[in-house]
Amino acid sequence: MSPRPIPVALLDELIIETPSKILLFVVDGLGGLPDPATGRTELETANTPALDRLAARSICGLSEPVGAGIAPGSGPGHLALFGWDPVKDLVGRGALSALGVDFPLQPSDVAARVNFATVDDAGNVSDRRAGRISTETNRRLVEKLRRVRVPELEVFLETESEHRAVAIFRGRDLSDQLGDTDPQQTGVPPHPVVAHAPEAKRSAELVNGWIDAAREVLAGEHPANMVLLRGFAKHPDLGTFESRYKLKAAAVAVYPMYRGLARLVGMDVLSTGKTLADEVATVKEHWSDYTFFYLHLKAADAAGEDGDFARKVQVIEEVDAHVGTLLELEPDCLVITGDHSTPARLKQHSWHPVPFLLHSPWEIPDGCDRFGERACAKGALGTFPAQAAMQLMLAASLKLTKYGA
Repeated sequence: MSPRPIPVALLDELIIETPSKILLFVVDGLGGLPDPATGRTELETANTPALDRLAARSICGLSEPVGAGIAPGSGPGHLALFGWDPVKDLVGRGALSALGVDFPLQPSDVAARVNFATVDDAGNVSDRRAGRISTETNRRLVEKLRRVRVPELEVFLETESEHRAVAIFRGRDLSDQLGDTDPQQTGVPPHPVVAHAPEAKRSAELVNGWIDAAREVLAGEHPANMVLLRGFAKHPDLGTFESRYKLKAAAVAVYPMYRGLARLVGMDVLSTGKTLADEVATVKEHWSDYTFFYLHLKAADAAGEDGDFARKVQVIEEVDAHVGTLLELEPDCLVITGDHSTPARLKQHSWHPVPFLLHSPWEIPDGCDRFGERACAKGALGTFPAQAAMQLMLAASLKLTKYGA
């Protein structure tokens, strides 16, 4: 039988504080689909001798971030891996982005993720990411938009990375019950902001006013002549890793949103460089300071969203090259997985379960011969809810005591 999450209150009774260490390596968008020409996924195509050897000494399976048939965003995908309920504890992307850039969100603020995008002369979206403009161009455009003024609304803008930014709206009685403007496809116009509750009607009108003004300011720009907003959210209170798991947790991530996710659940977010080698070096440098490490790599997801099968294969092979260094740290539990699947064939997040590998001296290897979708499907863990992953990590690092007499 595959693992299932148990109630948080029960888990709290079983957790004991120990010096053992857990390392969770999230390769964003890890899962994929077979290339029609070869019949192999990106992970199955990649040359991964280290991951394959590790799989043979581990237990494996496939995790479902939210549920069967559901394509998750990175927020719920990560929160599930962290042990929170990805449905009940859903957090809007805007709050995560704001926390990721260290913006001091006030309780009444409403934050939204911004994509600089391209619209054609007919007003239809032709590129949802404006060709992935440079971060330098992003900063110039953000500075330009900061001059936009809308009555009754104060707007703060911060650059994230490439085409991504975050907008924080501040005003009287604002609601975050607002619909996204990003249509999630090209060839159609952006959606207007709509109110999902009666009390959000005024907020929708104010934000639509700002978007109209932003469109005018960006009209002469190319390719970033429009903004798309999604994930309107206020700051939630989810508790912390320390209070829930008795873990001193650290996050090593480059992209702001994932740093924001870590801050949201009380992790210390460590300064690091831009490459995976830099991130691994940061983990190594701080290894003695924490009992839980969350290591994140974005590049596989970006390649999948771009439809670049070969580049995603290269990213996975880069991951493989660093597995030995992670093992040298001798974690009591090492998990390598993803927050969701991003098949290059689909160019977007998908509903497919994600390969999951757990290595610990206290687990019986299940005989998986390699780390891939079909191999993991035969693993001892089966297909299980990602929300159960933290229970598995706690058990495999001897941090759970006996249940019952």
